[in-house]
Amino acid sequence: MTAPRPLASVRILSLALNLPGPAALMRCRRMGATCTKLEPPSGDPMKHYNAAAYAELHEGIEVLQADLKAEEGQSVLHRELARTDVLLTSFRPSAMKKLGLDWPQLHSRYPSLCQVAIVGGPGEAAEVPGHDLTYLAENGLVNGTELPATLFADMGGSLAASEAVLQAALLQSERYDGSGDVHPQGRHFEVALSDAAAYLALPRHWGLTHPSGAVGGAHAGYRVYPCRDGRVAVAALEPHFAAALCAAAGVAASDIKAMFAPATHEAIAQFMASKTREELDRMALEKDLPLHTLQG
Repeated sequence: MTAPRPLASVRILSLALNLPGPAALMRCRRMGATCTKLEPPSGDPMKHYNAAAYAELHEGIEVLQADLKAEEGQSVLHRELARTDVLLTSFRPSAMKKLGLDWPQLHSRYPSLCQVAIVGGPGEAAEVPGHDLTYLAENGLVNGTELPATLFADMGGSLAASEAVLQAALLQSERYDGSGDVHPQGRHFEVALSDAAAYLALPRHWGLTHPSGAVGGAHAGYRVYPCRDGRVAVAALEPHFAAALCAAAGVAASDIKAMFAPATHEAIAQFMASKTREELDRMALEKDLPLHTLQG
């Protein structure tokens, strides 16, 4: 089955480095966009952090180098902008202004160009330094001294940025006059990584993932338990899954309220501790249970 290509007629130029911008560009390329990226002469730092990640992020993308602080680099930039539909950036607004690329100047020179600007925080907070970790910390998503399992704000921001590119493409496609000619008007979209983190934090804000919440550990069917040779992530949240889990474990649970009872937690924990990963994997297949075993 052929994947949909809603951006097949869209040309994107990216100046965005590190992770959120390249991840957004990767998604846009997979949606059919023609993607070009301008990197500084030193390259994208991601290439030095993790060459394999850089390669995957930039597959199918034309990568050029240009020093935007130099006249020659500016010439390369404006040559590319002249044939671009959407510009993707990740600089602070003050840096964009120094390069002559703030939105008023861009819009004046390229009226049909859209810009998707990835920033740290919204509005004036775009000038405040930060990274994925600080945006997660602001939104209560950092526990203890352990680093989060992945870069949630960066990847969430990349999704929001690719969504903004889709919005830009849709708005441009709808700009027509009476003659049938297309007259697209450029739009500026701001994507704040702190906003992406706040969006991802909503379940915690609502209390769903607090220890007293159904998916925070209070429901006995939605937890990570030790087993004989590792761990098992159990996600038997819906009543029919919870009932099947209790039946398989030999636990008496009369209704959904019983899944929150300490006795149910203890009984299921004892059952899981007595089983190997292989036994639990087999049980999941036989009983149609949502669980996944893990190494210890």
